[in-house]
Amino acid sequence: MTLMSCSTILNNLPGVYSLEIQQGNIITQAMIDQLRPGMSKRQVIYIMGSPMLDNFFHKNRWDYLYSAHPTGGEKIQQQISLYFENDQIVSIQGDFRPSTTPTPMVSNESSVEIPKRNLDKTLWEKITGFLGISNSDASSTQKSSSNKSWF
Repeated sequence: MTLMSCSTILNNLPGVYSLEIQQGNIITQAMIDQLRPGMSKRQVIYIMGSPMLDNFFHKNRWDYLYSAHPTGGEKIQQQISLYFENDQIVSIQGDFRPSTTPTPMVSNESSVEIPKRNLDKTLWEKITGFLGISNSDASSTQKSSSNKSWF
């Protein structure tokens, strides 16, 4: 009895920091609203992520669980099970219900066009141009040096 009272007192002391512990897959109503009958497992993974539980005995059922215990609040638990036949979703059970109207996911990302690099000259041409040697001079120097014998 004394030990239980100590833990209660220590957990409720003001100024003591305690961590919020989250476990599992975060499940939102927006994610559930995107699910439709006939979706493939791959499409479901894209929307929901990989399932929390992969049951060996029920390969056609995926379970998504979420649990959080916010600091100073009550424990939150959410669960949803997706059932498949022939790798297509046929049923949803759990704490969420899909809406009747499809809700497309809106992306806040923007695209940026990168201009092409101007590659009029190669690196060698730029170096020789900087040194004041033209391509014709460099090629004639290479030809004349290859004709000379160094013995």
